[in-house]
Amino acid sequence: MRYAVAVHVLGALVWVGGMFFAHVILRPSSGSLDAAARLVLWRGVLARFFVWVWVCVVVMLASGFAMLFIAFGSAGLAPAYVQIMMMLGILMSAIFLYVYFIPWRDLCRALAGADSTRAQRSLSEIRLLVTVNLVLGIATTVIGASGPYFF
Repeated sequence: MRYAVAVHVLGALVWVGGMFFAHVILRPSSGSLDAAARLVLWRGVLARFFVWVWVCVVVMLASGFAMLFIAFGSAGLAPAYVQIMMMLGILMSAIFLYVYFIPWRDLCRALAGADSTRAQRSLSEIRLLVTVNLVLGIATTVIGASGPYFF
């Protein structure tokens, strides 16, 4: 169980921390670049980040469900904060899958075809959904860390 908790927390740290860095630090800092350079930068950043998000999603879902069944036997027997955390984690994973398979792939195709308008539109959609996932990730982290004290 301790290894599952450790890898689960590390996964959350990498995923949520990466989104925080991208949204709060890199996005405003890249604003001074011209549009073409900014799109190329984001393609490179997201290509590397999404590899890590895939690892985090797999590790966190596997460790989360393992801990759920080891500690409580089933989802129905878990405390409310664990069920909320599980629901939010699944929602975040679904949002990531959508981002990866729809706007991310569209961004890559648009850049390969030199369609900067379409690439910018895809990047804007990714940015919006990453913002949603960042808010959900922070909420999930707070619920997971403080849930036993409030529920």
